[in-house]
Amino acid sequence: MKVLVYSIFGFDRPFLEKAAHGNHELVFTEQPLNESTVNLAKGFDAVSLFTSDEASEVILKKLYTFGVKYIALRSVGYDHVDLARAKSLAIKVANVPEYSPYAIAELSVALLLALNRKLVLGQTLMQNGDYRLDHLVGFDLHGKTIGIVGTGKIGAAFARIMHGFGCKILAFDIQENKELMKEIPISYVSIEDLCANSDVISVHYLLNETTNHLFNKTTFSQMKKGVIFINTARGGIVNSEDLLEAIENKTIAAAGLDVYEKEKPIFFQDHTNAPVSDPLFLKLRSYPNVIITGHQGFLTNEALEGIAHTTIANLNAWAYNGISENEVN
Repeated sequence: MKVLVYSIFGFDRPFLEKAAHGNHELVFTEQPLNESTVNLAKGFDAVSLFTSDEASEVILKKLYTFGVKYIALRSVGYDHVDLARAKSLAIKVANVPEYSPYAIAELSVALLLALNRKLVLGQTLMQNGDYRLDHLVGFDLHGKTIGIVGTGKIGAAFARIMHGFGCKILAFDIQENKELMKEIPISYVSIEDLCANSDVISVHYLLNETTNHLFNKTTFSQMKKGVIFINTARGGIVNSEDLLEAIENKTIAAAGLDVYEKEKPIFFQDHTNAPVSDPLFLKLRSYPNVIITGHQGFLTNEALEGIAHTTIANLNAWAYNGISENEVN
């Protein structure tokens, strides 16, 4: 199968090439899929997309006319693909439903610890020769209540880690994780109760029509004053303007964000010579109690290997029998 891999990076290309074992003709481009680059897909059977790519109705129609029959996503999320239009065009779309859940769960923990124990500020003061401790007071996580929104594999991995810290676990999800409930004490509650009673809230939900802006002015107003808020899921789950307001009015004491709802023109690119112009992002980034990482939660050797393996497995399945078990449309 001839496959055009959009949005390739130095960190993932070796894993894809290794996983393919020469079974497919992989052609790589660093350019993201959009209306300006869709013509590159002429003559290909399939394209492989990352979260920074765009597969809108207009783009899908063009892919169809070019003969593209398959879209192999290198991500769990698929909100950047118009699935209904793809289905109507008989373009099959498959995702990577899971890879190392520990990668993202552990980054969530790292953000939480860095914010709580003021590690970035402490390092800055250290570099400046200021060894005072007045601004570096945190709190014990042991005994605190952790609210987890979304208890799939990643949320469950985060829950187990927090249980290991001696925390009380509250959870919100449309479906309870029965296996997790057998392993650790966990209480499922409404989103309102979770917000009102959690010292830390960590988001691990997929983005869809129901969860878009799940965290907004109303949800933030229900939170306990001084909560730490972590989002390593999808940027669109959080209304960024309302988040900024909650930080400014001190409802949220600190925020750790690996995602941002308008991240596509920003993340995964070098802006050294072309500074970011998004005022909301720049304001969020400027706060000392906010840590923003560039959607790097998945960036471990184990996760990259898993993503590559499943991406190639989807292509193999289509090549051999036209059906992949990971199709989402």
